[in-house]
Amino acid sequence: MDDLQANDVALVQSIASVPTIMRVIADSTGLRFVCVARVTEHSWTACAVLDSLGYELSPGSELILSSTLCDAVRTRQTPIVIDSVANSDLYRDHPTPKQYRFDSYFSIPLYWQDGQFFGTLCGLDPLPKDLSTDKVRDSLRLYAELISLQLETGKRMIATEGALMAEREAAEWREQFIAVLGHDLRTPLSSIINGAELIKLMAPATKVSNVAERIGRSGYRIANLVDDLMDFARGRLGGGIPLALISTSELGMQLQHAIAELESAHPGRLIHSRIELPCELVCDPGRLTQLLSNLLLNALTHGDPSQPIVVTALCDNSQLQLAVSNQGQPIAPATIERLFHPFWRGSDAVPGAGGLGLGLYIASQIARSHNGELAVVSDEAGTVFSFRMAVPASV
Repeated sequence: MDDLQANDVALVQSIASVPTIMRVIADSTGLRFVCVARVTEHSWTACAVLDSLGYELSPGSELILSSTLCDAVRTRQTPIVIDSVANSDLYRDHPTPKQYRFDSYFSIPLYWQDGQFFGTLCGLDPLPKDLSTDKVRDSLRLYAELISLQLETGKRMIATEGALMAEREAAEWREQFIAVLGHDLRTPLSSIINGAELIKLMAPATKVSNVAERIGRSGYRIANLVDDLMDFARGRLGGGIPLALISTSELGMQLQHAIAELESAHPGRLIHSRIELPCELVCDPGRLTQLLSNLLLNALTHGDPSQPIVVTALCDNSQLQLAVSNQGQPIAPATIERLFHPFWRGSDAVPGAGGLGLGLYIASQIARSHNGELAVVSDEAGTVFSFRMAVPASV
């Protein structure tokens, strides 16, 4: 039995009603052998068997196809019903009844939903039985139709179970991927960064310390890329970016610190900020600070360097609003549609600016995790990224 036959046997075995149908047929007709068989142009394979005659057939057992009447059912696509072989001019001298020692017999075709032949519902007995009456024929036909219908249902269920299994395996790979990012990359990076800091302390104001400074900056940059990849893995591949929700009134202070850090990293760029957050917020302040940093870094990268960037953070009793606006070339509508996609960088991306194209995507995922909304408007007057979230956050 090959894999395809094994799959067909497993499919029939998965249909809970098949044993009941075979039992009802046996009880109503008096037949002591009933089975469902997969019949192809090359093979006959038992898929479900009710055997009170001792034929010793079981699911997966095979018969020589040419020795069965089911092959004739397959080629003619019509049922065979015999009350008594001994009284049948057509089958009295046929070798199959003699080989399997039966006198009464039926075989009804089974089909896939698309009309392709699957096999047969068949039964037999050494004694004659009244099988050709309209009542019995109609019952056998209905049972065959029911099994045919459930073949397709079972096929879809097996496909669904396979998809679920694949998803579980993918989830395990996701967890391993995140674990590698979180530990196997962070640990050596921490050693590199700490080593660079130690060298700077041991050899201040030397060429060695300058090299250590560059090593440290590169290490921090790689660490930031790892952080972005981890956030991407959680947001796109996992169950969303996790939040550490707290009730806080210090979000404004953290936002100011983030703005100051980016100002220091971009000397010569002017950032105007208006941070007024007197209300108590339920949020993840670290993540919202990350959101603002990503938006501000995007403005620093793509905005007109001769014009100031404006950052506002305001709240009232119903809503928190963060906005970052900059001057510069308007963003094309087609580009806006893709701004929050992962790994996407516009045609105006600064060569050598680094990054993976994940900043705006991660910002959008942080907004979503807070049940908030991140939007962008861009025209000749400027480009504004704005985040809105209910207060208190309905997370």
